[in-house]
Amino acid sequence: QVQLVESGGGLVQAGGSLSLSCAVSGRAFSSYCVGWYRQAPGKEREFVAAISRNGGSTYYADSVKGRFTISRDNARNTVYLRMNSLKPEDTAVYYCAAHTGFEDIMVVITTESWDYWGQGTQVTVSS
Repeated sequence: QVQLVESGGGLVQAGGSLSLSCAVSGRAFSSYCVGWYRQAPGKEREFVAAISRNGGSTYYADSVKGRFTISRDNARNTVYLRMNSLKPEDTAVYYCAAHTGFEDIMVVITTESWDYWGQGTQVTVSS
């Protein structure tokens, strides 16, 4: 069983920054793809960013490209999401997800075939 725990959410003014962390249990963390998603009130969950197993490839939604950065530290079993230039429309519950299989990360993103999800952390951006 793999567990994911998000942290770092909070309230920030528009234009500010926040860093989220996703701590992942499991001995094989370096073999997991990890992604971030978000869900705003009344809206469907949407993809935010994802990172490949070795951290060499990253993927972003157009809405966050250039403002958010995903990274990972395999020694700490942690994935990070640095969010800069935050906008009120970034307000949502942010979730991290892990894929423990062997599919290509683009397939995982496209099919949303993530195996495990965290409980989420709230990010609120005030105008």
